[in-house]
Amino acid sequence: MVFNKTDGPRAPKPKIKGDWKCSECACSITELPFEPAPDRPIYCTDCWAKKRPPKFSR
Repeated sequence: MVFNKTDGPRAPKPKIKGDWKCSECACSITELPFEPAPDRPIYCTDCWAKKRPPKFSR
């Protein structure tokens, strides 16, 4: 059986290119993995890591 690694749920998603500013630190963001909603904040990788809930650990 041959697996096509470009399709499926774990396939890389195309990046949306644009010119945005992080809502927290105002750094420049040029690529996002989603189309941003105009009424929601956008965060850079560093600010998003600080804001998201901690991962579950055993």
